[in-house]
Amino acid sequence: MPRTEAMTKQGLTLVDAINEALYQEMERDERVICLGEDVGLNGGVFRVTEGLQKVFGPDRVIDTPLAESGIMGTAIGLAMAGMRPVPEIQFEGFLGPAYDQLVNHAARYRGRSRGAVTVPMTVRVPWGGGIHAPELHSDSPEAIYAHTPGLKVVIPSTPYDAKGLLIASIRDPDPVVFFEPKRVYRSHREAIPEELYEIPLGQAKVIAEGTDLTVISWGACVHTCNEAMDHFPEDVSVELIDLRTISPLDIDAIVQSVEKTGRCVIVHEAPKTAGFGAEIATIIQEHCFLNLKAPVQRVAGFDTMVPYYKLESQYLPDSKRVEEAVMQCLAY
Repeated sequence: MPRTEAMTKQGLTLVDAINEALYQEMERDERVICLGEDVGLNGGVFRVTEGLQKVFGPDRVIDTPLAESGIMGTAIGLAMAGMRPVPEIQFEGFLGPAYDQLVNHAARYRGRSRGAVTVPMTVRVPWGGGIHAPELHSDSPEAIYAHTPGLKVVIPSTPYDAKGLLIASIRDPDPVVFFEPKRVYRSHREAIPEELYEIPLGQAKVIAEGTDLTVISWGACVHTCNEAMDHFPEDVSVELIDLRTISPLDIDAIVQSVEKTGRCVIVHEAPKTAGFGAEIATIIQEHCFLNLKAPVQRVAGFDTMVPYYKLESQYLPDSKRVEEAVMQCLAY
């Protein structure tokens, strides 16, 4: 939606940035439509699509039945017919009922049709923990979808990145799963351009340059790592990388950094076993083995379901765990 004076002065939140990206892309391209549970009249459970139905009408901002498989299947059909649908799945845990449509259909049509048919849709999904939500509302399943050929997986950590990456995702010819970290929906503001801009998928961002150790993260954990950076000794030089997309993955950025520093700590909130951090650690071992001065370390969620809110803060990686991993890696 058009910016208010307060937004211009204070900066935009992640929610504001996504809403603005959707508004501007829908205004620019009539093929772009939003659909999902409560995205229209109520503006979505997190109010990310608030106001869009009033501007574009119920034919382009569509309230659907509570049926994730139906939402995904409808979006796939619309995309194959030439539209640019942006379906919303209310929480990442509800992707399960839509898994068949997303993985066995959306991801495969380009290959199945030998490139004759593409599925240009962007699946918006509130993702991750940290908001004291109930079960099935706090997971981080990005590794599952990054494992699926044909899907692109995007996870912004800032309002600036969210707008640019969402616009790039909507314009992409292939299906994109756009995970939105709920924990930072409204916790951070920043000034971002009002005009349309794209951030290419597959390009990581070096947030801080360093020479002693590389920290790699994505989503809300990027902010956790930033907090940890404030507590390192002055003589410790740490490079912090925000991957931004994990499929496609910016392997060059990872390799160049670890070749320089010789040490790496990977931070994510998904369970440690078979989390995407394991893939990154393997890439580092394959490309940087002779440069490593210490084993790659992972700071991650535990191999359990995300607990209810009383224990959630103990499950999610915090800055203290990141600090300890960095110091252990440096002391090896």
